[in-house]
Amino acid sequence: MTKKRVRQTSILDLVSSHVVGSQEELRMLLLERGMDVTQATLSRDLRDLGLARVSTEDGGRYVLPESLVSDDGKPLLDNLLPQLFSRIDGVGELIVLHTVRSGAQPIAEAIDQEEYEEVLGTIAGDDTILIVTRSAEARASLTRRLLNLAGEV
Repeated sequence: MTKKRVRQTSILDLVSSHVVGSQEELRMLLLERGMDVTQATLSRDLRDLGLARVSTEDGGRYVLPESLVSDDGKPLLDNLLPQLFSRIDGVGELIVLHTVRSGAQPIAEAIDQEEYEEVLGTIAGDDTILIVTRSAEARASLTRRLLNLAGEV
C-alpha cells in the first residue's frame, strides 16, 4: 500500500472514530500515528476523500461523505440541511437559501434530487442557493418545509 493510501485510510478511520474539528487536530492525530503531514497535503487528502466540514452545535467537524447520502447515493436533504443551513429569505417566486461555506452545492443537489413539485430549478454558488419556484404560494410552502427540515421551526 502506498504512503498516500495508508495516510488516507488513517484519515478516514480517525474522522469516523473521533470528533475532528480542524485540520490541525487531524494533523496532530496523524502525528500520533507516526505520520507527519503538511497542511497542504492534508487539504489535498481531505478534498480527494470528499470529506465535508459541517457546522454542529459544538462547532465544525469533518464527516464522511457517506453520512450525507442515502443508500442509493443521493444526497439526503434531511441530513444535510440541519448541518449546513444558515438562513433563508425570499420574494415572489424566488428563495435565497444561505448555507455555511461550501454548503450550497450539496444542498442544491439534494433539493434537485427531491423533485419537489414547487421547484422549477436551483442555482448554487459557494454558500448561496437561488431556488426558483412556480408561484409565491409555492415559495411560501417550500420555505416552511425547508425551515422545518433545517430544524428552524
